[in-house]
Formats: sequence, structure tokens, C-alpha cells
Amino acid sequence: MKRKTLLFSASALLVVGSLSASLISSHAQGKRQAPTVLSSHDGTLELIESLPNQGARAQAETTAALLAESTDSPEAARRQELRLQLKSANTPEKIQQRREAFLTRSLGSGNSSSGRSVGDRVIATTEQEMPGCRIDPASPSIGADVPATYFGPAPSTVQKELIGPLQLLTAGQLDRAAGTITLPLYTGQMRNGKQVYYVLTDTTDQANAAALGLNFSAKLNYSDTGHAVRTASLRSGGVLTFNEGEVDFAPVRKVTPGPANAPFPPTVAEPGSVGDSLYSPLVRITNAGNHIYNAPVIAFGVARDKIHFPDGKPDYSLVHDQVVSIDTRNNVVKLRLAPGFSFARPVLYLSTESSDPGVAALEDNTFAPALNDIDTGNDDSAFSATERLFLTINGPVGCGNPQRQGMFSALTDGRAPLNVLGGIPTVATDYSPMWDVNVGVWTDSAIQKQFRSRVNEEFQILALAEGGFITGPGGSEYGSVGIIVNCPIVFRFL
Repeated sequence: MKRKTLLFSASALLVVGSLSASLISSHAQGKRQAPTVLSSHDGTLELIESLPNQGARAQAETTAALLAESTDSPEAARRQELRLQLKSANTPEKIQQRREAFLTRSLGSGNSSSGRSVGDRVIATTEQEMPGCRIDPASPSIGADVPATYFGPAPSTVQKELIGPLQLLTAGQLDRAAGTITLPLYTGQMRNGKQVYYVLTDTTDQANAAALGLNFSAKLNYSDTGHAVRTASLRSGGVLTFNEGEVDFAPVRKVTPGPANAPFPPTVAEPGSVGDSLYSPLVRITNAGNHIYNAPVIAFGVARDKIHFPDGKPDYSLVHDQVVSIDTRNNVVKLRLAPGFSFARPVLYLSTESSDPGVAALEDNTFAPALNDIDTGNDDSAFSATERLFLTINGPVGCGNPQRQGMFSALTDGRAPLNVLGGIPTVATDYSPMWDVNVGVWTDSAIQKQFRSRVNEEFQILALAEGGFITGPGGSEYGSVGIIVNCPIVFRFL
């Protein structure tokens, strides 16, 4: 079993305070009144500031402010009780316990065979997660006078286009907290008899997309240029025979960030799997409807028993780097997901291939040079096969910063860069899993004026580029960098 080597890894694309006296609105006779200023003379404010997460601090601040408005002795007693509770919650032992619990939840146990930093594929979904690394929405009960249990079902349960959580790739079982999806594992073969193990995520066949729980993408009809789509024929038993395109999973993935003040670009970026010049995840089935399917290869040219890792810890010299576990007896594979945004809605998506080797290394996916034959820079025009993906290089850093985003932070803390996707199903009509990478750099002027922040929506980014606050790398014009990544959408949080 090979050992993947890297110093820090990130789910990314390569092209490149303290609380001051807080104003808390009080409640009196059911109405909001003038703000109450918390005082630090008795140490309450300092105790609140040391609480481990924003939700706990907000609740404590509100309680303290309400109690501070009253001079009645019962309320003073309650205020003293609050101070004792806060002090008890912040003993060194309890802080350490929370830290250990946080690391266990957010970083996981790691996998020595993969060589990843332990946190680079975890999706933040808990209240205890630091704000810069979480993407799940806050509870609707925050700021309300009723608990979350009083709120009705999300509108998306009535109509999928409305706000609310929605699984888009329904072919498999989603684990939102872990950031994984378990999909059917299909077995095909090459004309020379070599085994091909793959998953299905998208298709141009709208009826079969609905039947199998795949994403429908009409745009994939325009991807068949050059070698970007390979061909296969359907044989008896539902077995696909592929005419061309092989993948080598033996290479060792290596990623080494640049210096601390400029971690991007990395000094080393080598992918852990490489397709030959004819390999593409896009496959046209020539004798069964002539439709195109997105069928990323998970393992190639190996016996089934050699890749049977149902309990995890797979051999990454034999399988795709996004594999968490693979069960060849029950024909399922669990894959990691990446967090991001689409039109301000937090999402989870797969990342399986890239047209650039450096991107493939950072994305933990397969370098597929044939995807370079897909046209870029023509999003939303006639015959475009792509949608745009927006990558920030030098966004705010640190999981403690709620504005955190981008490659500098990802290569430093090992967490996802939180890329922004264009249209996805139910939000737009032009979805494609072939994403055309657009790279943005915050200008020195924008940073000095403190305009730099997390971006989460396509037209927000385009407005910032139009205003000169974001440019392409090196001050170049903002736009496509000519790189394609295969990132099928999986889940929408809102």
C-alpha cells in the first residue's frame, strides 16, 4: 500500500476585535427597547469572550444584558449565578475537552496511506465548528423567540426550486455531517479485457437521469469535441465495453505549499492518478441511445478482491484518491465531497478529474488531459459545454475568520477553499459538471480599504471584477484560465 506524501493538502484548484462592549437589545414587556451596554467591571464580559463558539457567546451576552437592566436582588443573584456558570464552563480542563472533541469531529482520524492532512476533506456542520470553515446554515430559531422545533418543513420539501436542503444526486446515500456520498459501483471492461470500475453522476438522457437519480445536463451534448468524450458499447448483462482511455492510479500524490507568506502556488503539485491521452470521464454509449454519461473511473485493471476495502483505509495506488471506502461485494463506493457555494447557497460536490496536473494534485483527483479539448471562456453562449467555477487565491485566512476563503487559507490550514459554482439544477437551467475555472485575486487597494471578504455568488464576483477590486492573476483581466474540472453537484443546503 503506497503512502501519499504532502505537507498540507487542500480541496482546491490550482492557477493559482475581540468583542468590545457589545450593544444588546433588551426585551421588556415583549418590546425591543434601548440597547444595554455590557460592563466588564465584574469580569462577566471577559468570561463571555472566552466561550468557544459564537452561538454560546451570543446567548450569554443576551442573558447578561437582560440581567444587567434590573437592580432587583433576585436578578442580581441570577447575574452572579450566570458568572459562576461561565467561569465553570471555561476551566482549562473543559477548554481542553472541547478542543479534543472539536478536533475529533472536524479533523477525523486521518489515513496514513493517503498522506492527506487530516482536515482537508471534512465538511463543517456542527455548532462548535469555527465560523470560517463551516458552510451549513444557521438555525432559523436564532434571533427568534421560539425554538427550532416550532418551524415547519423547509419550502424545498414542497417545491424543490424553493429555499431549503435538497439532495440533487440522489443515486446514493448522502452523509451530510461527514461530507460523503455512497454510490453504486459499476464494473465494465476495455476491449482488451481489463476491468474498469466507475460511478455515474450525470447524463444527457433526461428520462434516465430521473430514473437513476443522476443529474441531467443538456450542456454535455456540446462536450464531444476532440477527445473530450470517449465511446463505449453496451453488452449483455449491462456491461459497458470502453473503446479507449485508461487510468494509472499508481503515482504518489504530492503537494507542498509555498512559503508562509505566499503558500500559493505550491512548490510541488503532482497528481495521484493520471489518465492517458484518450481518457475522459465522459462516455457516449454508441449502441444504446447515443447519450453521454459522466462516468468517472474509480479503479482500473485490477481484480475485484484487490480493491475490497469496506472498512476504509483503501490502497490509493489502486483506487481514486477521493475514495473513503469501497465494497466490491456489495458494489458500492463511498466518496469524499467538497463544500462550496452556488448563487449564495452552500453546496456539496464531487471532484473527480481535472485537465491540469497541478489542479488534479490539489483537487485529489485524476489528471485527464483529454478534457483540454473542451472549449473554455464561452459559458452561457450557444453550444457551450461548461459552467463557470470561481476560485479566489488570496481571500481572508483562518478558520476563526467568518470571511475565510481561498487558496492561501486552504494551503495553510488544510481545509477547503470554498469555491463558488455557477448554475446548478433547480437554481439554473444551464448546469454542467464541466466547470471552467475563473481565478480571482483581491487587489492591494481592495485589501487596504478592507473590502476583502468571502464571496458566494457569481454576479457578486463579476461586479467586484468590474469595479476593479478583483483581477486575474498578476493583475490580468478577470476570466477563464482555460482549465476544466469535473465536479458533479451532489447537495444543496438551502
